Amino acid sequence: MTLARSVLTCLRPAPLAWAAGLLLTAAAPPARGPQRVPERVVVLTFDDAVLSHATYVAPLLRKYGFGATFFVCEFREPPFADKTKYMSWAQIRELDRQGFEIGSHTLTHRHVNKMTAAELGAELDSIEGRCRRYGIRRPTSFAYPGYDTHPTALAVLQARGYSLARAGGAKQGRVRAYDPVTDDRRLIPSFSTSGDNQPQVLAALAQAQGGRIVVLTLHGVPDTAHDWVSTPPALFEEYLRYFKAHRYRVLALRDVARYLPPEPTEAPAATN
Repeated sequence: MTLARSVLTCLRPAPLAWAAGLLLTAAAPPARGPQRVPERVVVLTFDDAVLSHATYVAPLLRKYGFGATFFVCEFREPPFADKTKYMSWAQIRELDRQGFEIGSHTLTHRHVNKMTAAELGAELDSIEGRCRRYGIRRPTSFAYPGYDTHPTALAVLQARGYSLARAGGAKQGRVRAYDPVTDDRRLIPSFSTSGDNQPQVLAALAQAQGGRIVVLTLHGVPDTAHDWVSTPPALFEEYLRYFKAHRYRVLALRDVARYLPPEPTEAPAATN
């Protein structure tokens, strides 16, 4: 090959596909951040695997087109074996198949501030194992029994891939709307609903604005296992009608992830 031909070969334009790839790379938009929290977002969470979750709550939620998270456990008292009070695992599986989120509430409803890291891990293992056995999606959301928290629990939850955890409780100072920008994603505050506390619930819902999300904690509708946290069925449906009439977005807790920035991959070390 002559020198002139060699020079021409070197200067020949790059293949079109390669050049197009460069252009696409240069023009690629930056990675998208979290979505902006719209007005009137509410998250519904239900604790303790109460029978009415399957027989009354879920059908109503489907009627209105609302999402929710059901935090399940196996209470020791009254015993989980009493199926007049609690769901069966087959019923919990059906909730999962209907598109609702199944979250962990520990196996035995033990408070995390009374457990070591290993004990909490064992409780999480037990719920995860039952989910595997019944073909239920592995939980990635957690709810603290009794609203009690502990730094060790936060480390364990993060290390095990629990991306969100609901807290709450007046004594813990976590009865307010959730701000995804400033609040820890594993210490999400919430409002409790039980009995006829409708004025407090409606006041709480008014906080679902300005980038904040209202998370509601409910138990049975009704709750025959623990009647002091029971919500009257008629009042519950009144809440759902209110959400619909005022155009609330009613979500499961896992749906909050769309409003959160990516999390650093390194988890804090769990102690004891």
